[in-house]
Amino acid sequence: MAKKLWTAGMAAALAVSMAACSSGNNGGNASPAESSGGSSAPASGSASATATASEKPLDKVTFSFFSGVAGEKDLNTNETTIGKALEDQTGVNFKIEHLVGDLNTKIGTMIASNQYPDVLIPDAAIEEVLKAGAFIPIDDLIEQYGPNIKRVYGPYFERMRADYGGKIYFLPLGPQVGEFSADPNINQGAFWVQRRVLKEAGYPKIKKLDDYVKLVEDFVAKHPEEKLTGMLTLTNDWRFFATSNPPMHLAGYPNDGNVMVDIATNEAKTYAGSENEKRWLKTLNDLNAKGLLDKSSFVDNYDQYIAKLTSHKVVGFFDYGWQMANAQNVLKDAARKDQSQDDFVYFPLPVTFDGTHDQYLDPPGWTSNRGIGITKSAKDPARIIQFWDNLLKEENQVLKSWGIKGETYEVDDKGRFYRTVEQIDKLDDAFNEKFGFKTFDWDWPQYGTSSTLADGNAVAPGYQPEVFQVGLTEGDKTILDKYGVKTYAEMFDTPEDRPWFPAWSIPKEQGSPQQIWETKKDDLQKKYYAKIALAKPADFDSAWDGYMKEFAKLDTAGYEKWYTEQIKKIVDVAK
Repeated sequence: MAKKLWTAGMAAALAVSMAACSSGNNGGNASPAESSGGSSAPASGSASATATASEKPLDKVTFSFFSGVAGEKDLNTNETTIGKALEDQTGVNFKIEHLVGDLNTKIGTMIASNQYPDVLIPDAAIEEVLKAGAFIPIDDLIEQYGPNIKRVYGPYFERMRADYGGKIYFLPLGPQVGEFSADPNINQGAFWVQRRVLKEAGYPKIKKLDDYVKLVEDFVAKHPEEKLTGMLTLTNDWRFFATSNPPMHLAGYPNDGNVMVDIATNEAKTYAGSENEKRWLKTLNDLNAKGLLDKSSFVDNYDQYIAKLTSHKVVGFFDYGWQMANAQNVLKDAARKDQSQDDFVYFPLPVTFDGTHDQYLDPPGWTSNRGIGITKSAKDPARIIQFWDNLLKEENQVLKSWGIKGETYEVDDKGRFYRTVEQIDKLDDAFNEKFGFKTFDWDWPQYGTSSTLADGNAVAPGYQPEVFQVGLTEGDKTILDKYGVKTYAEMFDTPEDRPWFPAWSIPKEQGSPQQIWETKKDDLQKKYYAKIALAKPADFDSAWDGYMKEFAKLDTAGYEKWYTEQIKKIVDVAK
């Protein structure tokens, strides 16, 4: 589960960036605070002018860099505008290679050969890398060369050391810096519905799951000629959590992974095998019995899922905004060209079982079991640390997130950053790749997405109200006005502070009882969910009982006890 959710988190960060064409959120994973190395607003002109160059030019060097995440383009960072500017400042270039094939096989080969790239992001295999002694401790390097690293990561040092035996071996990605800046869009979980459904119903406030289901059911019944799909769900490969996660959200909890954590007692309880899970599966079973659930949900791949969401035939579904963003962007682009197409754009709803408190929006998070480290094979660890420290200067966080003043953003007379419509329109995939927004979006030491700069600007352009407003379609403005809000986030409750969030990132060793529990639990859900959801209503209870008989063999009490202990330790460290 942790692996799936981390990959999800990285994809979320990328989705925030890729949504720039529609919402102006390019480079959405940077952030800042008080800079110890320069002004907060870059100068206009060339990219090299956006940050202070080194006092003495250094010999150029290229370091090898491996990211354990597939699907990105291999390149040299100095082939991008941002990377070239950073090379001009530091003399450092990185040759980046991304995962092809199986992660564990790739990392296992490195460990067996004892040969590593200079810099490594091992993703879910990080515990194996640490166990093999592949990362060098970087405490002394930070002390000598890392004033900005200390500024940004300092509040987390004790937790970083506590997690890994008193030493710092890697830098997690995205610590919170400055004030919390809420995402005006919904890139996290929600129950989505076509806007035309809400329009036809008179823009009701839907908060309960039963009301949401009835809304979908009534709309499908009124439009039989369209042969609509009431709901579908996503189960493909690691994305299965889009179907297994709803019980915790419906119960009023954020995405902590496999557990729901009581904010008062810090007790962790899994929702797998619970009444919450049973109630969610009963909802899917009822939808199926009424012909409203797409049975192919349990066999479709991700591309098929996205294609169905853009077909105008799917009325509603649950998913995370970052994961369905490819479909939503297609629908929004069509609505910009033809306003009547806005009917098919999806609107997020904060649905829970009882219709009261929701926690879909993420609080500031700290992912401590993923990050970037320097390996024992690195030829010059000091230069790498110096590069990271330079990258964390506030002006360089602006560069990697906002870009260049006058080219990819502007500054008004009050010092507020914004983007023009023309700038937003040019931030397509090809531009983002060439400029370096894609390359520097996530896999680096950086400010967290919800951070703010020392001058109050949001680090992530998409979190800046001025950018959000410019990116709205006429349809966006209309439906937000109908609900009396200015952002989609205002439809949802404010996230509560949770020092452990996300709980899924608490380190677990490969082969540990906790990791084994998660693997077996995932396997059981993938085996039984389709059987339970697609069973005849009269057979629902027996299908559920079959699942629970197998689930009872797992040491769930031990898993919950371990999680509770870990969470309480984190809370103690955070005090």
